[in-house]
Amino acid sequence: MSSNADAFDRWIRGSFVEMNTELEELYFAQDDRSNVIGIGDPIKARLRDEGHEHVAALLSEGNTGDGFSSAFGVLGNVGLYLGALRRHELTNPEREERSPFPEASSLALHVGASIGMAPRYATAHLATHNLAIRGVRKSFTSLKDEFLFIDENTRGILGLQRAADALGRVVHLGVSSPIAEQLFRDARAALDDVVAFNAGLAEALDIERFFYCVRPYYKPYRVGRQEYRGANAGDFSGINEIDLLLGLTRANDPYYAQLLVDKMPFMLPSEQARLRECMSQRSLLDELLLLVDDCADAPWFRVNTRAFLEACDAFGETARQHHDLLVEKFIAGPANSLDERQLQGITSSGPPLEVLLRSLKILRDYRCAEPDPAGRSRHADIARLRAAVG
Repeated sequence: MSSNADAFDRWIRGSFVEMNTELEELYFAQDDRSNVIGIGDPIKARLRDEGHEHVAALLSEGNTGDGFSSAFGVLGNVGLYLGALRRHELTNPEREERSPFPEASSLALHVGASIGMAPRYATAHLATHNLAIRGVRKSFTSLKDEFLFIDENTRGILGLQRAADALGRVVHLGVSSPIAEQLFRDARAALDDVVAFNAGLAEALDIERFFYCVRPYYKPYRVGRQEYRGANAGDFSGINEIDLLLGLTRANDPYYAQLLVDKMPFMLPSEQARLRECMSQRSLLDELLLLVDDCADAPWFRVNTRAFLEACDAFGETARQHHDLLVEKFIAGPANSLDERQLQGITSSGPPLEVLLRSLKILRDYRCAEPDPAGRSRHADIARLRAAVG
């Protein structure tokens, strides 16, 4: 890491966090906690100007560091800086045709293009690749609810990645292997952990603090002329690997394929490669369906299929819990108290809240194999397997 990159990183971990936290306390003390205009302007100016000095030094240097890790870190830091400027309304894509921060945009575009990612911070920057230094990981603020959100999200992502790893190993062994049962059970255990992490988060996270002081940092912002959606907790390949390996979604489904195309640039390049490989494989559900007529009475088929179905049920529970508990409790519920002006730009992905909730429900129904008159879900195929093994 260059001296300029190191200095920027130290600022992001220090003064940047302190200024954001100070601003959040000012916003939260108001009757209208959604208002940020005209509040703490001297602090905002200092945050803007100090960050710009670091960005300008890196842009002038013309070298984002040696290797992927350094470049990835710079991309995350300039992304966190732009995300904070968006949160504090120093930039807003709704009133601009291009970013008012050309140096930061240029740096983000340069680094993003060089490593094959969208030119903004991604989920991985605050989750699986959030390097802790002396126990402190990167964040926007030092609020305990933000750290709770970051840490529990990371635990959930790691659990889903463990499940994806276990299911991916079945592909190379075959669904008839005696080892497959254990791998299905490993996947289920990892998914059960995710349910526990989500339940703990729902219990401990303060609704008001999350809605007003954490969520706003995940809004869309412009890099150059292009508006990029906010980082999403699902921006990693593991959850989609599970979708495709279990067979609960299909890569050639137009709705799901579009989702994959949209989220690819927000994933690590290594995860993009994993997902592309997964898209080319036959699902484990389809493998079992090919065997059901001839092998339904075979002991191995009954054992492995039951373990497979238990993994599907556990995954469905994570999807149901995420939508019906976390999204409803921490986004949809608090949003009901806001007026139309306050609802503008409320979602990190950009579309109006009702559009976001509808798309999340579609994913929940796919992952739960809910009955679907249009035949897009795998409800009938899952039911056929259940009937075959009793």
